[in-house]
Amino acid sequence: MREFIYYSSKARTSGNFDTADLMKAGRMDIVCNVIISAFFISNNMREDVKLHLIFTGPPNPPMHLEFVSNKDMPISKKDVAGLIKRMLYKCKGYKTEVFPGCFIEKKGLNELVKGLEQEGKDIFVMDKKGQDIRKIEKLDNSVFIIGSEDGLPKKETKRIEKSVSVGKQTYFASQTITIINNEIDRRIYG
Repeated sequence: MREFIYYSSKARTSGNFDTADLMKAGRMDIVCNVIISAFFISNNMREDVKLHLIFTGPPNPPMHLEFVSNKDMPISKKDVAGLIKRMLYKCKGYKTEVFPGCFIEKKGLNELVKGLEQEGKDIFVMDKKGQDIRKIEKLDNSVFIIGSEDGLPKKETKRIEKSVSVGKQTYFASQTITIINNEIDRRIYG
């Protein structure tokens, strides 16, 4: 299972935003691109992805949205923003499956990472100064943390010792996910 965490310090933490103007919703447009890059390939949807979104924007941070790909997942490229909006409206605080494969809860980045570490996952912070992803032998038990344009909170990520790079360039979060997916695809499919 490919696993990603996307952290946004600006993304709205309530469903009261206009899906016609996603930039004003704390750059929810970027969040939509991240989801599309994580799950969609030409004429199909990936079946081996788990994506965590951590939102710490106003008015009710933090929020953890989790998407697990499966054949019943009600997500389409066209309706990504609407799905996020409906999920945010349905948050009860504790982990709730709002739609098949779509969960939401009040949880921050640090708590999420600690839980993944307890599961035995290899946690990597994406950093252009990190180790080249092509030099990492095994990626099958890895979680990749990607920050928004504002980066990641230092106090929550400083204890994570491993960082990985997809190259010397700085890429959009969605492009970074595409590159990681491609690297994993190359290892699986040749």
